[in-house]
Amino acid sequence: MTDQLMDILPGLRRFAWSLTQSVHDADDLLQATVERLLKKGVPEGVEVARWAYTVCRNLWIDEYRSRRVRKSVDVDTDLADAGQIDGENNVQAQMELKQVMQIMQQLPEEQRLTLTMVTVQGMSYLDVAEALEIPVGTVMSRLARARSKLVELVNA
Repeated sequence: MTDQLMDILPGLRRFAWSLTQSVHDADDLLQATVERLLKKGVPEGVEVARWAYTVCRNLWIDEYRSRRVRKSVDVDTDLADAGQIDGENNVQAQMELKQVMQIMQQLPEEQRLTLTMVTVQGMSYLDVAEALEIPVGTVMSRLARARSKLVELVNA
């Protein structure tokens, strides 16, 4: 399982970042996910990658809810850590990244997660459906609504 876990870490880290929108929170979430996987293992007959994404998502939902209860949700993002961008393009890239993140934050969480898993992670509709424990048709409708809403928000 350790080798399989090492293979999916980069994608899982990107997924964690897409959930948290913060490099530091994503790293904490990734660490918690890996710890949980190593401690509790993967159920028999379940693919390690699918289970890892499910665990990551569930841990984030728990964290997000506890932050809301404490009234300390911090949507602050660390744009400087979001990527390695060379000097001339740094300001422009940061502005574009901030705009994309603001637009993505306007999507409902279910749509944002589904869109991220398909477009950023490159997961198939079936893999997303299994990871989120929803029907494939729901994945397709969430994607269609997310894409329509993105077009609407970008053109606004």
